[in-house]
Amino acid sequence: MSEQHPIIALTGSLEVGSPAINQVFERIFRREHIRPVIVSGESFYRYTRKEMKVEVEKAVAEGRYLSYLGQEANRFDKLEEFFYAYSNYGTGELRTLYKEGEDPHSSRFAAGEFSHWEPIPSDSDLVFYEGLHGGLQSDQHDVAQYVDLLIGLVPAINMEWIERLHLADAVDLDEDEKIRLIAGRMSDYIHYILPQFTRTDINIQRVPLVDTTNPFIARNVPSDDETFVIIRFDDPKALSINFPQLLTQIQGSFLSRHNTMVVPGAKLSLALELIMTPLICDLVIKKNK
Repeated sequence: MSEQHPIIALTGSLEVGSPAINQVFERIFRREHIRPVIVSGESFYRYTRKEMKVEVEKAVAEGRYLSYLGQEANRFDKLEEFFYAYSNYGTGELRTLYKEGEDPHSSRFAAGEFSHWEPIPSDSDLVFYEGLHGGLQSDQHDVAQYVDLLIGLVPAINMEWIERLHLADAVDLDEDEKIRLIAGRMSDYIHYILPQFTRTDINIQRVPLVDTTNPFIARNVPSDDETFVIIRFDDPKALSINFPQLLTQIQGSFLSRHNTMVVPGAKLSLALELIMTPLICDLVIKKNK
């Protein structure tokens, strides 16, 4: 942790609603004139898309399962190195994993390939990380120690599976392959993702209000209106969370425990705007003192 060079990390499930959540943070940064270094966890994948496909096939042939959740497919050393450098010196190197349609100004990198490692801008206010391992601690690596505000995106397991199975449908996996996909991820999830949610300052978990008991036959991912979102604060007092004010501002919200707020799924963006803006501004104020 560092008052001079703060790090905010969104960690966990990329299916909880991260595109909308990202937009909330982008609006806050823009409105408050904050200069973030945006960091994608994909920068620290070990393999290109093509290499990953080969490695997954090799793992399957050997009776193993390889996923982006675990250590084998990631550069935890580089992630820890980056967080250390930024937290202590405001420096660091990043690269980009290109997606289809990106990099319009250069043909050097194809979709699924990495750019070169390059230094980040020297005039940033903070780092904003989104990925799977922002709160990672293991025998070899401790990424979480450098994070000033750690936010967990916690999956409701059956909803997570529905998301994954819909993605699997897009690449024409058969039923057996889908089952292996889900089963294979569980070990890495238990060892590398789940423990992070005990270290977070805030956890966000979307919970369905419709039947998701069998993800393999679910036709649709539950919509915002078919979900509630549980927002749990590790220490509301330390974060200066004003529950009475939030409950007044967010229609349909309520407290389920002294540190846990429940909001309608469609109100998540509003809730995050109200909760995160003062927390982020406080980090920047402390930095500029």
